[in-house]
Amino acid sequence: MASGNLTLTLKNMTQCVEFPPHIHSAGIFSYKTSSGIPYTLPNLEMQMTGIILGPTLLGHFKFFGEYLFNVNSQEILGVLAEFGYGFFMFVIGVKMDLGMINRTGQKALCVGVACVVAPLVVGMLVQTKLTSSFFNLTEQEMFRLPFVTVINCMTPFPVVALLLEELKILNSEIGRLGMSAALVSDIFSGFMQFVGKMVKMIKENSREDTITMVGASIGYIIVVVALLRPAMYWVIKQTPENRPVKKTYVNIIIMLMLTSGVLSHMYGQGFHFGPFIFGLAVPAGPPLGSAIEEKLNLFVSDVLLPIFVTACSMRTDFWSLKYLSTDAYTQVNGILLVIVLVTKFFASIVPPLYCRMPFSDALAIALILSCKGIVNLSAYTDYRDNLTISDPSFALAITSVLVTATFVPIAVKYLYDPSRKYAGYQRRNMMHLKPNAELKILSCIHRSANMPAVINLLDAACPSKENPIAVYVLHLIELVGRASPVFISHQMQRKSSSNVSYSDNVILYFNHFVRENLGAVSLSTFTSISAPKYMHEDICTVALDKLVSLIVLPFHRRWSVDGSVESEDHNTRILNCSVLDRAPCSVGILVDRGHLGQSSIVAPGSSFSVAIIFLGGKDDREALAFGKRMTNDSTISLTVIRLVASADEVDGSKWDNVLDAEELKGFRYNDVREGFVIYLEEVVEDGPQTALLLRSIVDDYDLIIVGRRFNVNSPQTSGLSEWSEFPELGTIGDLLASPDITCRASVLVVQQQKMVTQ
Repeated sequence: MASGNLTLTLKNMTQCVEFPPHIHSAGIFSYKTSSGIPYTLPNLEMQMTGIILGPTLLGHFKFFGEYLFNVNSQEILGVLAEFGYGFFMFVIGVKMDLGMINRTGQKALCVGVACVVAPLVVGMLVQTKLTSSFFNLTEQEMFRLPFVTVINCMTPFPVVALLLEELKILNSEIGRLGMSAALVSDIFSGFMQFVGKMVKMIKENSREDTITMVGASIGYIIVVVALLRPAMYWVIKQTPENRPVKKTYVNIIIMLMLTSGVLSHMYGQGFHFGPFIFGLAVPAGPPLGSAIEEKLNLFVSDVLLPIFVTACSMRTDFWSLKYLSTDAYTQVNGILLVIVLVTKFFASIVPPLYCRMPFSDALAIALILSCKGIVNLSAYTDYRDNLTISDPSFALAITSVLVTATFVPIAVKYLYDPSRKYAGYQRRNMMHLKPNAELKILSCIHRSANMPAVINLLDAACPSKENPIAVYVLHLIELVGRASPVFISHQMQRKSSSNVSYSDNVILYFNHFVRENLGAVSLSTFTSISAPKYMHEDICTVALDKLVSLIVLPFHRRWSVDGSVESEDHNTRILNCSVLDRAPCSVGILVDRGHLGQSSIVAPGSSFSVAIIFLGGKDDREALAFGKRMTNDSTISLTVIRLVASADEVDGSKWDNVLDAEELKGFRYNDVREGFVIYLEEVVEDGPQTALLLRSIVDDYDLIIVGRRFNVNSPQTSGLSEWSEFPELGTIGDLLASPDITCRASVLVVQQQKMVTQ
């Protein structure tokens, strides 16, 4: 709940800014929205610009200060900076989902409260001891110290959210805990700041002015809750489903936001206060929250916010620290700054350790909650402008921002790797399942068009009471206009504003499949609302928790019924590649060429032709394991086509050849369960011959299953890899998915579990 206000008259400007370095490991404020537009927060260029222009460097020379960058130009920059921070806080308010408070667990609640209360109590005690025994301060300085201590204790939600976003751990266990704890902490510290500001008003203004300011603030909050928030929901009701909000409504909201900023500045709360509270009234996510974010994002992030960072950077005067030895007030502030920061760190690490969290994870959480950023920068700037802290104290405060914002991202990256938990300590694949064991499949759905093909693939796996299937459906929705990701388990039967009608169609569709296979299929559905580049975290986490053997992912390219490419989604392709790299089980990418989604295996009397292209290796053996399940259904015609290199070529290791022969034995002698299998061997000299063979058979089958065989060289595919467009499909899969091949067969590309530690 952040604070911080830039006064409109800027004199003696110096630097003050958080210092996220311009390197990938520590650039913690280069934030991108789900739409891919960079949300650039304080970066090295803006900080260095402010330092160079400020009194620490160029501003230290009289010629520059009086003639090149005088007071009038500084005032204009200050006004723009004020607007920039106000807009930023409005966007942050729009993206914040206060419904997270209801979903906050005890661990996050304890961490959030502890990281504010503990440093506040310790800071107040140390402050009392220092001022009574070691330092002689004036009455005015004694009055100001508690306010500075409160500012040092805060853990702003925007800073934590943007840090986690840049570190790419927003969807991880630590990310969710950090977001929830930061929200609790921010609300708690925001309330303390509000109370502190009221006390300060009483001290510095007349009783009538104080009553007017307090009454105006409380009245504004009541108006926002009672009138403006219901008006926002009215706007949403006026917007047809899947249609954008009218620009008129968005423009009116922006005008009201600017008006609220001016009024809050007039009544002593700072320009940012009104927009932030107003932003909280806007329902997060689509359609309204996402529309506002899309309209303001580029202007705020690339224009106004860098100006704000530069303006704050120009306020810091490091030359003022030369008087530190004789400035008792600055010395006390410096001691309190260090003590509060250390106490916050230890207060944040104790609750996770008590809950038996690994030490490295608890250390990462403590570092994240101790980091300072743009909101701290604004708060220190506000206190410097209203003389609550002096220039030397301000320089020390900014130093703490620079140090934490530089060190924390590097340390967290070193301590916490979210992918390490996905390394399998057991074999989670189809090949090593016990006979008649339940096959657990995680099916990922992006849109309704993905569902028919996935349903038909699941039905082809022949679920029965003897060979049951557990289906876990994860509906993936892009995070837009919201700061925090949402994960919904529809089995929990919890009603919340977050899961309203998001996945109703998906649930109904798969429930119908369960009814068609009563007793053979169990179903669990989930919804993940997240940025596309982090969706793999939720996919891999569900697969790990549910002990899934196979993840089914839709291919990023869609075909129409006539065989032409209909659309492509680059974000989906990145997601598929991330899952392939990290999955704790086997992965299948389903390339729906249009036919698989149109035909229905569920329909009585229908026939379905499946081919398995086998070259050898663990991925191909995994494809065979999935094919074995299809031999239980008389309506499925299964053909195994083994592509054999010429006699003088050696393909693969001897041990791989032994395993291949063992897996093929049942198919070769038609001794696979109860079904009938056609086994064919084709001798091919090289890749072009393989391509000709595949072109000749693609129209004979509804589904072709292949192993990925990524980076596996063999004579059968020589010359093909150079033309491969999508490495995530492997050489054969990429050839079958090529637009150059017009066929009705859809393709399932299987990769066996990669990371196994015994």
